Amino acid sequence: MEFLDRKKDIERLRKALTRERRQFIVLYGRRRIGKSTLLKEVLDTNGRDIYFLADQTTEANQRQRFAQIVATRIKGFDMVNYPSWEALLLNLNERTEARFALCIDEFPYLVKSCPSLPSVIQRLLESAGLRYDLVICGSAQQLMHGYVMKRDEPLYGRADEIIRLSPIPPLYLCQAIGCNADEAVQEYAVWGGIPRYWELRKDYPDIQTAIDHLMLDSHGILYEEPSRLLHDEMRDTVQASTLLSIIGNGANKMSEIAARAEKTATEITAQLNKLRDLGFISRQLPFGEDEKKSRKGIYIVADHLFRFHYRFVAPYISFIELGKTDIIRTIIEAQFSQYVGQYWEELCRDYVCGNTVDGILYTRGARWWGMLSDGTMAELDVVAESLDRKHLLIGECKWTRKEHADALAKRLEDISGKLPFAKRGQTVHTCLFLRTQPETPVSITYFTPQDVL
Repeated sequence: MEFLDRKKDIERLRKALTRERRQFIVLYGRRRIGKSTLLKEVLDTNGRDIYFLADQTTEANQRQRFAQIVATRIKGFDMVNYPSWEALLLNLNERTEARFALCIDEFPYLVKSCPSLPSVIQRLLESAGLRYDLVICGSAQQLMHGYVMKRDEPLYGRADEIIRLSPIPPLYLCQAIGCNADEAVQEYAVWGGIPRYWELRKDYPDIQTAIDHLMLDSHGILYEEPSRLLHDEMRDTVQASTLLSIIGNGANKMSEIAARAEKTATEITAQLNKLRDLGFISRQLPFGEDEKKSRKGIYIVADHLFRFHYRFVAPYISFIELGKTDIIRTIIEAQFSQYVGQYWEELCRDYVCGNTVDGILYTRGARWWGMLSDGTMAELDVVAESLDRKHLLIGECKWTRKEHADALAKRLEDISGKLPFAKRGQTVHTCLFLRTQPETPVSITYFTPQDVL
């Protein structure tokens, strides 16, 4: 698959590597998000730069492997038996004549075998004589973040650039696997913005075949992917997997999650926060609620592959092991439109942020649920306030075909005058986010997948 997106990340890396002073760069992000591919796009790995991929072997073995890699650039470098990383890196510095970039990928593996390595690098950086650029990279997000962002860590405040890679936007899926906007929304709901998953998906003629072979097969490459990702980040994955399973199966309030886990809310709060920091789950609040004070928040599985796994794979592992995937396929077919609809709502809320609707610029969109001023309960898929706070936008999202746009528009119009969070003087506007264009002309503003992507 061709290299997609990442233009800003590439620009940051290239600018850093052309600065006069030698740079210390930190790059991290979840597994398969494209860190190594990005580095190989920027670094001259066939020429002056050195790329070393760490593994989980002993410290001595990794030093020897490292020296062998360097020896392809500096003749005879591996003929010395280096007793420590400090001796190795100092010798590399002394033998460096022309500037190059040294990239250590999966850096946490090295630290696991040699806990003093961050202190070694700290001394090397403080020596003011570093002759090469140093790039460290890793998939263990919590560890990588901690090395450079925790005040008590040796590398705190030393990095010149810290880049955390985010998932690629869904628009690029159209280019990656050759699909239209409607199909891209469905595909993104399963694979998310992880380029490696896109590569795997591209090997199959359609999404259902890809799901069958990659996730509904006990030998499928992505069958145990959530477990591997959890093991990257935490020692005890049992509680994390339990919480993801509970949330993925529809328990969204703290009290419900705690009850199903047979724990108190206090006992699961730390684990929920960690899963949030990793981007595996998120906490949604009704529009206008304070993040720190509100108790109305609900939890959802935010990572796309995790959400699909814990909804359609994990509950039916017994069927998969017995080869009875037809049962699961029937369940997916019956619920898939509803499942995609949840992601369609999220894409629509993201679309509103920083865009103009009918000439008005809006901030980030959110959901809202609660009681209207007339005492009736209601839910809104999209609510956003304009940048100047003079306008409110409310919207409805539908992922079905042949929706009655007039009826949806009328419902929004009825609700618009009963919003308890509307401020005095604010003008309320309405819009629709539809899978297909209305069959008959409507007066309300609407958007389709092509617009949103």
